[in-house]
Amino acid sequence: MHCGACVRRVGQALSATEGIEVKEVRVGAARLESTQDPPPIDRAIEALAAAGYKAHPDPASQPGA
Repeated sequence: MHCGACVRRVGQALSATEGIEVKEVRVGAARLESTQDPPPIDRAIEALAAAGYKAHPDPASQPGA
């Protein structure tokens, strides 16, 4: 993400993803919570890819980290 438009697109893509609650989106990062167990990480990454962005989970935020 490089600008406010990117932040908006990422937020929209994630908000439309079932099981994801968007807590914060800023240039370079997004903070999410899951309403499902297990969390739909793959769906969130796929939604971002469809919007034209690459994503990966932060290892430090994974359960047991």
